Amino acid sequence: MIRIPDAAQREIDDALELALGRLRARSAALGESAAALGVATAAAATGGKKLRPALVVAAFESFGGNITHTPGLWRVAAAFELLHAGFVVHDDLIDGDVERRGVPNVMGAFRERARARGGDDADATTLGAAAAVLAGDLLLFEATRLIATAPVPAPQRAALFVLLDDALLVSAAGELADVEQSVGDDLPPTSSLLRTARDKTAFYSFQAPLAAGALLANASEDQRAALEAAGSEIGIAFQLADDLIGTFGSRAQAGREPGADLRASKRTPLISLAAETEWWPQVASALALAPTGPIAIRDAQRELAASGARERAVELIESTLRSARGRAADASLPRDAVVLLATLAAAVEERIPR
Repeated sequence: MIRIPDAAQREIDDALELALGRLRARSAALGESAAALGVATAAAATGGKKLRPALVVAAFESFGGNITHTPGLWRVAAAFELLHAGFVVHDDLIDGDVERRGVPNVMGAFRERARARGGDDADATTLGAAAAVLAGDLLLFEATRLIATAPVPAPQRAALFVLLDDALLVSAAGELADVEQSVGDDLPPTSSLLRTARDKTAFYSFQAPLAAGALLANASEDQRAALEAAGSEIGIAFQLADDLIGTFGSRAQAGREPGADLRASKRTPLISLAAETEWWPQVASALALAPTGPIAIRDAQRELAASGARERAVELIESTLRSARGRAADASLPRDAVVLLATLAAAVEERIPR
């Protein structure tokens, strides 16, 4: 989505490996079980696209920051990757997922561990859930530790902790709302689902890392506010595009079986948009059958498209991105920051499955 210089990427990778290597080493000293947890936790934070640390660095540079004179930048950037990894581990636990990118995640690895020790399904569930809770906690703390130990001026560190504090609380609220909205028969309104998308994903994935990079480059409060407002809307559009990919995207786009969100009966803004149409009875019937197999998923995809919900979701993405571009035109923002936001908006548009 956003490219940063190879040298900067290596610095981020080195900061991550130093943190994860420390975690593995300290865990290994506590016995075989703890060592396995350290390995699984480190694996959960390895191999991602590193979007969030890239946003920290890109925002820093767009406000004139000098990467060679700010060594704390790499720890802060790495912290946002570990924050993401911790959220993902907990999210997999909440969703009951035992794989990530085609291999066992923390929960899946420890379920296998329980069975290897002769445990039954209940034992596997208990051990897998416990490991996932602990691994996510360790990653969230490691993100905090990286910011606490980053060589940056005390006022910047204090401001970074405010961002981290907000990211943790807002994302927790969004995650809880996401689960609550899946409970009961009533489908939440589109506005509520959009708020959840903002809280669960947009804040920590876009708004906070952009603000952190700008902060390290000594951007003013007004500049950071304009950047965060645009970043929030880009993050919402990103999540809406992700919902379309989870419903209509190919295996290559989604990195998993096509129609995975339909199989999991996820309540996304796309579904609520369909509920606002006269076509909803047909859509609802098709969605109820979607978890039963590929043919039912294709039927649900066809009914959603026929309702006009897919087209309306694309329009909503485009209007959200237009608003973000309007915010990016704020006179306080430097040209490079405007270009960065425009690049991000264009990248989100390219993700929309057509």
